[in-house]
Amino acid sequence: MIGVAAIWIALLLGVGGYALDRVLTSAITRNFDAQLEYVLTALIASSEIGPDGEVFLNRPPADQRFLEPYSGLYFQVTGEGFEPFPSRSLWDRRLPVGPAHEDFDAHLYDTDAFPMETLRIIERDVRLPGSAVRWRFQVAHNRDILDEQIGVLRKTMIRSFGILGLGLVILAALQAIYGLWPLRRVRRSIASIRSGEKSRIEERFPQEIEPLTEELNALLAHNEVQAEEARRHAGNLAHALKTPLTVLTSAAAADAPDLADAVRREAATMRRQVDHHLARARAIGRRSSAQARADVWPALQAVERAVSRLYEQVTIDLAGDKDAAVRVERQDLDEMVGNLIENAAKYGGGRVFVTVRTTPECVEIDVEDDGRGIPEAERASIFDRGARLDTGKPGTGLGLAIVRDVAEIYGGSIRLEESEDLGGLLARLKLPLCG
Repeated sequence: MIGVAAIWIALLLGVGGYALDRVLTSAITRNFDAQLEYVLTALIASSEIGPDGEVFLNRPPADQRFLEPYSGLYFQVTGEGFEPFPSRSLWDRRLPVGPAHEDFDAHLYDTDAFPMETLRIIERDVRLPGSAVRWRFQVAHNRDILDEQIGVLRKTMIRSFGILGLGLVILAALQAIYGLWPLRRVRRSIASIRSGEKSRIEERFPQEIEPLTEELNALLAHNEVQAEEARRHAGNLAHALKTPLTVLTSAAAADAPDLADAVRREAATMRRQVDHHLARARAIGRRSSAQARADVWPALQAVERAVSRLYEQVTIDLAGDKDAAVRVERQDLDEMVGNLIENAAKYGGGRVFVTVRTTPECVEIDVEDDGRGIPEAERASIFDRGARLDTGKPGTGLGLAIVRDVAEIYGGSIRLEESEDLGGLLARLKLPLCG
């Protein structure tokens, strides 16, 4: 940041200094030229034509430097057919005379005609009264004074802009160091959290840094919740597997005659528990993704095709909002609607109706069947792990429990009601709307 600021300051000061130098140099040069033009006008005003047609001055020059040899200030009047009329300061030298001008305006230029001396010349062609000759009036001044003034100006500007640039760079450095200093404190606080000295960033920070520390604390809290959920699920799974393992160990130690049946029975129980906790773990691991999004209609169509092949005698109808999208991973959405539609096909009478509705708060997916339904008093217990609608049909009894757990992880819900149209069970799944 300091380096970029220094480069930018140097660039701006360089461009600004160059522009200011052009303006001030031009102003000094114009002032210098205005003085030369004033002298030239005075010279023309004091010029007359003599008896022989030559030019003479009716009064001596006001500036004594015109009388001092090589003083640096000169004039010369030149006309065709006449000898040049120079100032005494020229002594034995003469100003160069170029071709005639196409106008009678004043012209300015620099010349190195004299050794070791650069001249600034202003000249003008004039026709004096009583003369048909076109006279060239020239006033020349040594450029040393002009160059010296410009040099002093540039030295002053370079010194001033250098001090200004250094001050701005120092100010930018102090601002960057002071502005970023709280981030060093944030780094130390994070190091303390990593070492176990603290669990949160508790210091107060400037208003610009406060949102960062709040997000870090929220992230820490989220990670703690994730870790606690992982520990709880691991404990629940261990507790759930403990009883089947104890039964198997006891049966094996006693060399029970029904050992094979016990192994099959307890292995099925353990598989249900593992499937249940794995489903929850997958959903918890994926819910932290802010980019989670799934289109409902393609998921329903995929499940409808799969279930229709398993239950060919069942008719599954889909209706509703085809553009609905939920803030859920596609795999979890497939698992939830798959369990609901498969249950409706398995326990219904042959018809399943799925409706999708989008509300301002959520997306509702209603799955209805024409089966016997579930009494209201038993609807809450059906979500228990291992609970089944019909023990005479194959299954693990985990479908609705998995749907409930996964939906709650994403902030959704599921409720069982009676279907008014088909007379069977209505499972109403609500999932967060994806904006």
